[in-house]
Amino acid sequence: MQIGELAERTELSLRTIRHYDEVGLLPASRTEGGFRVYTERDVERLTHIKRMKPLGFSLEEMAELLELLGTDEPVEARLADYLERAHPERDRLARKLAQADEFIAMLEQRLQR
Repeated sequence: MQIGELAERTELSLRTIRHYDEVGLLPASRTEGGFRVYTERDVERLTHIKRMKPLGFSLEEMAELLELLGTDEPVEARLADYLERAHPERDRLARKLAQADEFIAMLEQRLQR
């Protein structure tokens, strides 16, 4: 598939996808004409990246995680390290979401007066 379809399917911008290609997170194959082409595996890879990004992982950490997730080697200890770091960040995000929900509820209550 071409970059536009990948962007639509993953809800990421063309710029973001190109950036991930440039930094090596999503190396694209190219046609003879130089156009980037992608596969279902790339959709899956971008989905993983989208899930990692809110947890605050750096580009280097995301690259390592993608490598760890794609290997059959025993990597449980390393994955456990990442999981230990992900939990507090997820909790922080949940608190922010709860604050947003409280504000939305306040606005809704105000409009019902």
